[in-house]
Order: sequence, then structure tokens, then C-alpha cells
Amino acid sequence: MNSQKRFTIWFAVLFLLTAACKEKQQNTEEVPNENVVEEISLRGEVVNYSVDTTELTGYIVYENSHEKKRPGVIVIHEWWGHNDYVRERADMLAEAGYTALALDMYGDGKLAEHPDDAGKFAGMVMSNMDLAQTRFDAAMELLKSHPTVDNEQIAAIGYCFGGSVALTMANAGKDLDAVAAFHSGVELPIMPGADLKAAVLVCNGAEDPFISEESVTAFKEAMDAAGADYKYISYPGAVHSFTSKRADAIGEKFDMPLKYQKQADEASWQELQQLLNRVF
Repeated sequence: MNSQKRFTIWFAVLFLLTAACKEKQQNTEEVPNENVVEEISLRGEVVNYSVDTTELTGYIVYENSHEKKRPGVIVIHEWWGHNDYVRERADMLAEAGYTALALDMYGDGKLAEHPDDAGKFAGMVMSNMDLAQTRFDAAMELLKSHPTVDNEQIAAIGYCFGGSVALTMANAGKDLDAVAAFHSGVELPIMPGADLKAAVLVCNGAEDPFISEESVTAFKEAMDAAGADYKYISYPGAVHSFTSKRADAIGEKFDMPLKYQKQADEASWQELQQLLNRVF
């Protein structure tokens, strides 16, 4: 083989290798980086509103990278009052794509420091349904009027006392697509009936001493009689306040059967996401 022919072959091989390397480089550059985590930017703000002469303090939060309207979710606090915990849950809903309003059912951002005070505050609301509905309605109108909210898509969730409020408001016929209650009593001032329109989720601890078997049976029978769209879940081994990481310390402080359970907390939150995805 003469030198000119060897040079031609060598040049052809070099050309093919170079082309292959370029193609490999291009293919590598086109593969998206699956490890990139999209950052979520939340905007939360305290909102003041009023009912008659009572000033109410709420917290509204939403993901602010876009201006698209989205469903709104009312979040109702435990019997302690409007605290950091209810705002954390509102933040979690905002991260999931909703605008959330943590309302104030007691007025003036009132917080209980002792179970005796919490019981008095909660009893004041639950024994006066006109008052309870007026305060709930004010919060719902505030949420519906927010520029990020599709006012035709509204849900409500609540914890402990707040769960009972959410269920009661649904039973009263409020314009809600869904309600969810966590470690909530189901012996309610207004029981399920013909006015119930919302899909309902109840997530309770199977070992919660504050929720009697008789009340659960009566609740389910009323829901069945109303032809309601509902799901009732009892988590094995879970007691009251199983969604709150503060529960153990509070239970120990006041000698109450409260305890956080990670498995039930996470499972119940997934159930909520499934409910909201279904109705919206």
C-alpha cells in the first residue's frame, strides 16, 4: 500500500471518530438534568377582617411564580386557636398549588394557653351556630375574593375543633367542593343530611379516646342515609393530634392522651391530596 493510500484511509478513520465524538457530546448535552429541583416561592401575609364588632386575624398564602387562578382551601385551627401549626398546614397547601387561608374562629387572634381555656373558646363557637357560620362565611368570602383564587373551587380542612367546624359547615350546606377533618369529633351540632354537597374525608386515630365508637357509628349512618360522598379512616395505634409534632410535648405538659404518629400523619396528608385532586 503506497503512502498516499494509507493517508487517505487514516484521514477517513479520523473523520469518523471525530463525528462520533461530536454526536455523543450533543446527545449528552440534550439529556435534561433530572436532579434539578424546582424552587417554590410562597407569598404569605397576615390579613385582618371583621364580623360585626369582632376583629379577626387570618393568614393567606399562595405560590407566586404565576398569576393563574387556582382552588382555594380554608384551614381551620385546633381548639388552641390560630397558631403557627395552622399556618404551617396552609403553607403546605400553597406548596401543593392552592391558595390557603388559615382563618380565625375566636377573634382577635385569640390563643389558649391551657386546655380549660381552649375548651371554653371552642365551646363558645360550637354552641352558637349563627356566630360560627358568620365567622366561617366571612373567611370564605375573603378567600373567594383573592385574585389568585377560582371562586368556584373552594374546600375546607380542619384539625381537632377545626375538623368539627369544617364538617359542620359542610353539613349546613356551605358552597364547598370538599372538606377534610383530622382527629376530629363527629358528634356535630349539625349532622349530615340533605344539605351536604361536599365530598368528605375524615382521618382519625383508632385509639383516640375523645372519639367514641357510638359517635362514629351515628356519623356513618347519617352519611350513608344522606347518600354522601365520604371516606372515614381510622389509623391503627394513632391517638389524638397524631398530625402535630408538638403533640407529645403538649400531652406531657397537660397529662393528655396526645401523640404524634408520623405514619398516620403522612398517610392522611396523602389522602387529602387525593381528595383535592379528585374534586378539582
